[in-house]
Parts: sequence; structure tokens; C-alpha cells
Amino acid sequence: MKITPPKFIRKLLPDLIWQIDDERGVYLTFDDGPTPGITEWILSLLKRYDAKATFFVLGKNVERYPDLYAKIIADGHRVGNHTYSHQKGYLMSLEQYLEDIDFASYSVQSNLFRPPYARVTLPQLRAVAKRYKIVMWSIISRDYNRKISGERCLQGVLPHIKAGAIILFHDSEKSFANMSYALPKVLERIAELGLKCKAIEL
Repeated sequence: MKITPPKFIRKLLPDLIWQIDDERGVYLTFDDGPTPGITEWILSLLKRYDAKATFFVLGKNVERYPDLYAKIIADGHRVGNHTYSHQKGYLMSLEQYLEDIDFASYSVQSNLFRPPYARVTLPQLRAVAKRYKIVMWSIISRDYNRKISGERCLQGVLPHIKAGAIILFHDSEKSFANMSYALPKVLERIAELGLKCKAIEL
């Protein structure tokens, strides 16, 4: 199970942000929310560890749950645009993809963007990069994969935690079982390593 992106991908797309130059920080990120019950659970846990994170939210979910979106910001976390409707970019025209992102931007005020599924074409990336910092990840938890256990999800993340890492989890119903098992233990390991969970400020 591949947890970290291949080096050749990073070299092919150097303008994308795969990790952050920071000797003390680790960057937790959450995709696909906000989701009632789940996002609140994450926010409560992060507060317990004095941890900050970045939530890449869907425009359609922000419209449905504006109070939950506001709570993410009020708690001192960052947000990023994750499109309006969570489409695979390579199945859409450039114009359709940008329109979906623009639609989300009415609700999501951010200069950060993450493409859903990382399924996006080079022309789409180039166009989006003119307006956003495109944030990828150095560690993907695979918490959404119902074929793996929470323990396997955890063990895929722990060995790769280091300063500057961008770790991808999801605040979605599909991911909750694995995420809720792994995240507390990841936060414990980050603290043991003397690192600090920070929001992405670019």
C-alpha cells in the first residue's frame, strides 16, 4: 500500500506543495467535509492536543453546514478549496473544472486548493496554480479504504511522520472508522517526537 507519493511525481510537478520546510511543524489536513458529527469530533480532539489543522472543504458541504464551517475557522484552523462537488478533474473539461472550483469559492475563502482524488490534468493544474497554492501531501492515511483496518491505517502513517510532513485524513462518514482509530495515536506520536501540529499558512 503506497503511503507516500513517488519521487518522480514530485519532480514532474515541483510547483505543487508536497511538504513544508519546517523543522518543528507537522501539517494535518482533512478532506471532503465539513460533515456533522465527524468534523466536530475532530475539532474536539485537536483542541485537546492544542493542534491546528487545515480542512479542504467542499463548497456543497459548506452551503449545507455553514455553522460547522464557521466553527472550523473560529477554532483557529485554516480552510482550503476542494471544489464544489468533488469531481474527478480528468473527466471534465478545463472550463467545467474551473467553474466547479469557482462555485466553491463563493463559500470558501482561501488561497489553498487540493484536487479531489488527485485526478486532475496538467492543463487544469496550470490554470488552477495561477490562482491558488495547490497543496498535496507527503503521507496519505488511506482512511477511506474500507478493506483495511484502523490499525493498518495507523501503521501506514506512523513510520513516515517527520517535520514538514503533510498528512492527509478525511472528515467523512466513509473514513470515520479508520480515521477515528488512527488520528488520536498519530497526535500522540507527533507529541512524542516533540513536533507541533500547525495549520498551513502560505
